[in-house]
Amino acid sequence: MPAVSLHGLEGLPLVQPGDDLPALLCDALDRAGLRLTDGDVLVVAQKIVSKAEGRRRPLAEVVPSPRALELAEVVRKDPRLVEVVLSESRDVIRAVPNVLIVEHRLGFVMANAGVDQSNVEGDEAAALLLPEDPDASCRRLRAALERRYGARLAVVMNDSFGRPWRNGVTGVCIGASGLPALLDRRGAPDLFGRALRITEIAVGDEVAAAASMVMGQAGEGIPAVLVRGLRIEGPDRPASALIRSRQHDLFR
Repeated sequence: MPAVSLHGLEGLPLVQPGDDLPALLCDALDRAGLRLTDGDVLVVAQKIVSKAEGRRRPLAEVVPSPRALELAEVVRKDPRLVEVVLSESRDVIRAVPNVLIVEHRLGFVMANAGVDQSNVEGDEAAALLLPEDPDASCRRLRAALERRYGARLAVVMNDSFGRPWRNGVTGVCIGASGLPALLDRRGAPDLFGRALRITEIAVGDEVAAAASMVMGQAGEGIPAVLVRGLRIEGPDRPASALIRSRQHDLFR
């Protein structure tokens, strides 16, 4: 019987700018008695990647623009935080009290451009931004881990998103390497031999959501999860393939 297992990696220290993240993850694997093997997928939380890459922005350094001041009145947020959000955004989609939905510079439609203040240590007010290029971050991390373990691996970067028409947040894939983040099944036969016409599977999101159940969404302190037993056939496709183009986006 096919089976998939998820192993949360505990005990990682609070990640600091410039930290060797692959080494920290390898240490956590060693403590857990785990060794990466062919086909394993390591899911990492966006926050530890952003912290290692120095994506922390002290709000004391931010001067709000007139647009940020205007939006801050509407959404009832710190104007400095709104300015950081705008600096990471292409467009503002919705702005109402306590909600600011934007199109991130990478194409994600999300709250606050992924700019977050939860679990960001330090005495001064600060915000954590998404990595500059999450897919590239996953490629680098995968390469380092494959060198260490001599195995064919995949890496998925997980973040928490809300969704249209649904309450609550779930884990989604914002970076990937080593697996098809979007798997095109069009043309494959169904149980009765009929060719599938529109089916594309968001493999990256499914893996991220599964790992989120182990990671948690608050102070659980499990920023990485080893997913073992997946059997995914398909070409390597990055998380950017999951982003629906504006001309096909029926929600805007």
